[in-house]
Amino acid sequence: MEKKTNQGEFPVFFLLKTLLFSYIVTGALLALLAFLLYRLGLGEKAVAAAIIVIYVAAAFFGGFMAGKKQKTRKFFWGLVMGIAYFVVLAAASLAMGEGGLTFGNSFFTTLVLCAGGGMLGGMLS
Repeated sequence: MEKKTNQGEFPVFFLLKTLLFSYIVTGALLALLAFLLYRLGLGEKAVAAAIIVIYVAAAFFGGFMAGKKQKTRKFFWGLVMGIAYFVVLAAASLAMGEGGLTFGNSFFTTLVLCAGGGMLGGMLS
């Protein structure tokens, strides 16, 4: 028998599992990018574009999984997943970086792309 959640309940553990899946996808795709960089000698612009595509794809797959699990308001759960993906990404960057967090154009662009990728994944689930 499948355990049903209450409608007003926030599925924290499911979102954490979905977030973990998104970061596994990110790690695998970044490892593939590193291999391609080593073998093909990709340029800096190509690598920067590929990293953004990887972030959006990982947020998309996380949003897709969140939308599949939650039967109602799939776009909302995808959006929540995309924003959570970005928040963890920004926190890890802040923890690893030396210069601190800068709120420039790339910060907000990455936020919008991750949120949009997650929302699109939720809508298409």
